[in-house]
Amino acid sequence: MTAAKKKYNVAIAGATGAVGGAMLDVLARRDFPLDELRLLASERSVGKTLTFKGKEIPVQLLSKDAFAGIDIALFSAGATRSFDFAPAAAAAGAVVIDNSSAYRMDPEIPLVVPEVNSHAIARYTKRGIIANPNCSTIQMLVALKPIHDKVRIKRIVVSTYQAVSGTGAKAIDELKQQILDYAAGKPMVHSVYPHQIAFNCLPQIDSFLDNGYTKEEMKMVNETRKMFEDPTIGVTATTVRVPVFYGHSESVNIETEKKITAAEVKALLKNAPGVQLVDEPTLGQYPMAIDCAGRFETLVGRIREDESIANGINLWVVSDNILKGAALNAVQIAEELIRDYL
Repeated sequence: MTAAKKKYNVAIAGATGAVGGAMLDVLARRDFPLDELRLLASERSVGKTLTFKGKEIPVQLLSKDAFAGIDIALFSAGATRSFDFAPAAAAAGAVVIDNSSAYRMDPEIPLVVPEVNSHAIARYTKRGIIANPNCSTIQMLVALKPIHDKVRIKRIVVSTYQAVSGTGAKAIDELKQQILDYAAGKPMVHSVYPHQIAFNCLPQIDSFLDNGYTKEEMKMVNETRKMFEDPTIGVTATTVRVPVFYGHSESVNIETEKKITAAEVKALLKNAPGVQLVDEPTLGQYPMAIDCAGRFETLVGRIREDESIANGINLWVVSDNILKGAALNAVQIAEELIRDYL
């Protein structure tokens, strides 16, 4: 292994989007050792500037020639652009960390949550690309990995309550406008979602598949099996969009191979990496979406034994979907890369 550099050239593809902006914020908050920071976006954003640590940086065109001299390319520009430009970035010598769904289930590309399977990063050399998992999968596995290591999880039943920011800026604007229209006594209109989202819950995230599940639900199934490296683990998911701006919440029920008590789970998670235990329900202390915005930790609480089966545990898991669910996880992968591989 060659001696590590002191500073690195980093590009953000999709820098003007919500996750791209969060990547900028995370790089600053974690004091990532940057030499050059190159901001890339579509043609309509070229000429804009974004502020990083008090300095204005111009946005450049995302193109196949934009990655010369780049060490790490953080992609959050959608699956189509990842398919178009990530291989070119890798060919130019950059390690791509891709936040889209483009490469997650490619068997040659590692799918990584550092707290869960950091060892998989080593396989980046095959294609020069590392995939960031789906936001709802990330927070669930951060909470479950210590339990899985201790007693092996046989089955997971998860229901999610996902914020509109997971869809993007237009969804945030739609929820805001519907709330304003409701308060003003005006009709509420929708275009981003198939139904009104304000004061409602939509049991559909992404399109439906032939098996009756949505794509979002099957992402949680398939990504869990890939990262836990266990194709036999049973996973079933119901994903729901709720009228919350930031922060995904999840009700998770697990069945384990060996018995583990709620107290033992709490002890495990109290010191688990990336986890903040918030579990004093008699004092009204449990994870809530309004508490997780802007926080790096995944909040876990309402831990209790499932009295309907022998080896069952229930958990409530909450995380900032833009941070740990996207930008933070990508930067954490980059930190592991520069520490151990570059």
